[in-house]
Amino acid sequence: MRTGRLSRRVITVLRLPTRRFRVCCCGFIEKPANTSQKLHEDSKEHAVPASRISRIANFGGLAAGIGVGTLAESLRQSLGISEAKLNPVLSSANIERLVNTLCRVRGAALKLGQMMSIQDDTIVPKEIQNIFERVRNSADHMPHWQINQVMQHELGKDWRSKYDVFEDEPIAAASIGQVHRAVLHDGTEVAVKIQYPGVSKSIDSDLRNITTLMKLWNIFPEGLFLDNAVAVASTELHWETDYLREADCMDRFRQLLGNHETFSVPKVIHSLTSKQVLTSELVYGVPLDQLASADENIRNWTAGSLLRLTLEELFHYQFMQTDPNWSNFFYNESLKKIHLIDFGASRSYSKSFTNEYIKVIHGANMGDHDQVLKSSIQLGFLTGFEDKVMKDAHVDAVMVLGEPFASDAPFDFGTQATTRKIGNLVPIMMKHRLVPPPEEIYSLHRKMAGIFLLCAKLNATVDCKSLWNNIYSNYQH
Repeated sequence: MRTGRLSRRVITVLRLPTRRFRVCCCGFIEKPANTSQKLHEDSKEHAVPASRISRIANFGGLAAGIGVGTLAESLRQSLGISEAKLNPVLSSANIERLVNTLCRVRGAALKLGQMMSIQDDTIVPKEIQNIFERVRNSADHMPHWQINQVMQHELGKDWRSKYDVFEDEPIAAASIGQVHRAVLHDGTEVAVKIQYPGVSKSIDSDLRNITTLMKLWNIFPEGLFLDNAVAVASTELHWETDYLREADCMDRFRQLLGNHETFSVPKVIHSLTSKQVLTSELVYGVPLDQLASADENIRNWTAGSLLRLTLEELFHYQFMQTDPNWSNFFYNESLKKIHLIDFGASRSYSKSFTNEYIKVIHGANMGDHDQVLKSSIQLGFLTGFEDKVMKDAHVDAVMVLGEPFASDAPFDFGTQATTRKIGNLVPIMMKHRLVPPPEEIYSLHRKMAGIFLLCAKLNATVDCKSLWNNIYSNYQH
């Protein structure tokens, strides 16, 4: 077994003017330049606090530090030293404290932040969104001794011998785990995802700690039903920390997509996969948000492909990967394919749910307000006892979200005003909503919102109506 440093003797990178080649035992393998994952420059090596007590201590220190920072900022504002309009909780010093703590403890709190970083600011205040955008890209990574500790526990003391090459430096670090490049004895390049120790056992306590702080800071508007959102997040995070479940989801998606012309799913190496370690084929490409400056045809093709897949997942497969993090989708230019690489948040939807939900979307497409309202009540969005103001605001919001699928002309996501229109309705719905949304909606709308925002970031134009008509006409009720 060769470690990451020794592996440079086995796999040599030859830099030529326009291409990069890797030399291995089977000869030259051409790879596109600069298309593999790369650890973010802000990520630091830092041991994960694995025990419940150490994690509570980190959050306690955060609360105390932010309390002192808030008092200091309030004093500066009263003396005219700082801008009076700034929320004292969101001072630059407090933001640094929050970012550093979330990046250090990782786990559920960081995952919650990453989920919020890809929402628009109609729900999540812009200042908070900026914080979570920073932590989305900057999770710290484990030191070598802690990596070895996890790998020994999961794959045995001889775990290194099971790989021909294992690179000690990670190529990515996220909220729940980090990824290392490795090579199997048959020459197959693989990605090894290693879960941070203690993360799965601390999900509920982490969520309680971070939501308690959020409530104390009074950051989120009333009517958000934060407790319900956190309960759903807890369920999903327990799914995501079970890598055996994720491996099964990857297998299922590979089977569903088959030899898809646009999408591919890496193959799981089950012999090197456990509850907290997942080994799969390594894929090459760039995260889709990096295509913002790409050719218009590529941007439109990418956006249309992701929209189509999202609708097919829901209405054709009734099985969806619900995490829209842009780094979960890698565009490979040489293959003209999009690699799907993270399936921890995958879930099923019942036929009874999709039967009603498709009526909501089709009602918006047809401008049928009564159908939208009726199916929304059937799904549990509304009780039916809301006042007219709430019912009208809900239906209007659905109509706005349905605009891309109702447009006769290709829909221009770059100039759409969806965020502003929804933003005008959110305060009304927050004030008048009687019940939280159905539990299926949290993950579904997170995925759809993320894909819509990606389309906007790509400044894409998509014939959404034809896409929807094809989905609807082929739906089996």
